[in-house]
Amino acid sequence: MINQTITLKTVNELRLDASDEAQRYFIASYQRGYRWSGLQVTQLLEDILEFTLRRDPQPDDFYCLQPLVLKVSVGGGYEVVDGQQRLTTILLILRHFNERLADKYRQPLFTLDYETRPNLLDFLNHPTDELADSNVDFFHLHGAIKTIEKWFSNKDNKVDDIKSALLNKTKVIWFQLSERDSAVDAFTRLNVGKIALTNDELIRALFLRRPDEKESEAAVLQLRIAHEWDQLEKALQSDAFWYFLSNLPGPRQNRIGFLFELAAKVDGISAGLSDDGYEIFYTYSKKLKDGQSVPELEWLKIKQTYMMLEEWFEDRTIYHIVGFLIQQGFGVEKIRSLSELVTKSEFERKLRNEIFTRTIGGPVLNNLSREDLREQISEALDELDYSIDAHKSRIRSMLLLFNLATLLESPRSNLRFQFDSFKCEEWDIEHVRSVVTGRPIRHHERVNWLKMCLGYFETQDYEVKLCSEIKAFIALSQKDAVNADFDTLYKRVLEVFKESDEENVDHGIANLTLLDQSTNRSYKNAVFAIKRQRLLSLDQSGIFVPLCTRNVFLKCYSPQVDNVMFWSSDDRNAYREVIIETLVGFFDRKQEIIL
Repeated sequence: MINQTITLKTVNELRLDASDEAQRYFIASYQRGYRWSGLQVTQLLEDILEFTLRRDPQPDDFYCLQPLVLKVSVGGGYEVVDGQQRLTTILLILRHFNERLADKYRQPLFTLDYETRPNLLDFLNHPTDELADSNVDFFHLHGAIKTIEKWFSNKDNKVDDIKSALLNKTKVIWFQLSERDSAVDAFTRLNVGKIALTNDELIRALFLRRPDEKESEAAVLQLRIAHEWDQLEKALQSDAFWYFLSNLPGPRQNRIGFLFELAAKVDGISAGLSDDGYEIFYTYSKKLKDGQSVPELEWLKIKQTYMMLEEWFEDRTIYHIVGFLIQQGFGVEKIRSLSELVTKSEFERKLRNEIFTRTIGGPVLNNLSREDLREQISEALDELDYSIDAHKSRIRSMLLLFNLATLLESPRSNLRFQFDSFKCEEWDIEHVRSVVTGRPIRHHERVNWLKMCLGYFETQDYEVKLCSEIKAFIALSQKDAVNADFDTLYKRVLEVFKESDEENVDHGIANLTLLDQSTNRSYKNAVFAIKRQRLLSLDQSGIFVPLCTRNVFLKCYSPQVDNVMFWSSDDRNAYREVIIETLVGFFDRKQEIIL
């Protein structure tokens, strides 16, 4: 049995101990911090309000909260094993009631001591935005305080009733563990299987289990791990760092589980140890309980794992090469294995070989002359055809690699590819010059296409007569437009832009680039000049546009820019040559040969 004492207590009975002193509740460091959202806080307040406003209440009616599991603390008061989120929220609500009163009318309240947040009371007394940004617990507490203040802002006439209902008619189920029960074991049993806790939150309980009061060194280690845990978690909150390492969004909090999972895989621990998703937790639990290892040693492995990843992130070349492989689905643990017992240059060479095999194919780079390398890359690019579905993922990979290789061409540049923007948005392969299949058919499609062209002409003060004809067509109703000659008008517009829907469709890589999905779908059948105008406006607004996409529409790859409105065959040929030469330069690294 987990519990020795089960009873019901009102919230009012939680405030004071037997000596009428403020009751002390202790949140040990193995617990996760406060994480309730504004929605959860609001739901609790709404439930209490609903109970307050019920019709025909009976004297014995009460609103029951979920259990509060506690154990008598050696230092006095109670250690909270389960229910600290609700208990903390109740304290915040009671503090709000007190803040509405003059000092002499305020009630003494219970106290909460977070082992990892010794300055919690200072924050609750002065919850500033600056302090809220100092750690994740204060951030969520600050949000809850603001939610409570906002909720009560239009309920002045109900405050006394709600306060009375909370204090006297709201009860918790009080579970009190015996002295023999382990708080950490009880915490684990109570929370495994709940969606709210994740592998890393349960692992935190293992690493930060409260030591014996006499074990001063263990206590120091525990607090150090708690502090370093927060530091690593904060570092992983950077989307630039996270999306460099992961293709999945991941939780906004508790991303540190990524490090434990990676360390476990490196140790040879595979998935499938359990069917409930907690295999990593069970693994660490077994290692620590069976004496196979100690928290300090396992925590050192986690820190070393993070430092390795941080080193990759800070090195601009490794950042782009590793980032590409991860985006392609190559596991971080496999990349780590390539880095073992080799120099940095050998590691980089191995990574380039891996990329070559995955994108170009053929023998390893060390066996290729520059001429052979160029021939293989040229052949690999020329065989790609966007009209073949099986080629689309390879085209996307090649265009991404071209962007990364371009960024790495100049060692003096400090530009970095934004993997977070690339992975958080949907990216399409876009034809630089539109193809026949993009010709508008329906009336609204025709009107939208003409409006785009008209907008361009008007900004350039160009083709005044044609603009009048376009406006006349746009003004037609759908019924009248049936008899209008759209085809002739369409061809005349294309002639102005030196494009034609009678040319052969170019699905080769020399007519393809990367474009965000929303822009691509809005402008997929637009002529080159309009796409160019749109892309430049995005770039000027600070919206992420891949460097090579920007360069294409600026015609940076063209031998001569005789007219920025058109994308000619000369432009396409020049673009293809630049892609080839850039990839040749990326793979042809004169480094020590890896045998």
